[in-house]
Amino acid sequence: MALLDRSQFVRAVERAPSARVKELTAGILLATLLLALAIRNVVPADALAPIIVTLLFAVAATTAALALLCRAGQFRMAWFEIAGSLTFIGVVLSVLIEPDQLTRLCGTSDQSE
Repeated sequence: MALLDRSQFVRAVERAPSARVKELTAGILLATLLLALAIRNVVPADALAPIIVTLLFAVAATTAALALLCRAGQFRMAWFEIAGSLTFIGVVLSVLIEPDQLTRLCGTSDQSE
């Protein structure tokens, strides 16, 4: 029976905590959604999409900074994955912003080019 027991020779594979990563991603997206809903009543409708995109990029940058501070390899990669996902979502949402919205937000300057 000792020949059939491979636990002495085979190392246990360490798995990344994928459930925690999914929960953390869902929590960050939920917090961003709640913040966007809170901002909705304060800013004009034209400014909502650029503010949400900017908010997603800021949260992604903060998450990437946390990943750089994290020492554990598994958690560091998870933080980078979350930051990349938030950046991707921000880029996808930025496609929905029309150029006319940005010109109305920024206004025209009186200076000549």
